[in-house]
Amino acid sequence: STDDRGLEDAFATFGDIADSKVILDRETGRSRGFGFVTFKNAADMNKAIDEMDGQDLDGRSVRVSKSNPRGSSGGGGDRYGG
Repeated sequence: STDDRGLEDAFATFGDIADSKVILDRETGRSRGFGFVTFKNAADMNKAIDEMDGQDLDGRSVRVSKSNPRGSSGGGGDRYGG
């Protein structure tokens, strides 16, 4: 399964990444099957969405889209889930 580093490596070819995180189940410590990558700029994010959506990553087809921020606190950077 993909870890934080593997997720970052898979998307780094599209531009500068500020953060990458595979979401883990609190009880088991296993991947919940999704993660987030934060790009430093929107153009790189959009390129990654266009080119990675539906592609294979570690044996699984990934869905890549822009995520919506939780709550109204805003936040920096452009994130997308995959």
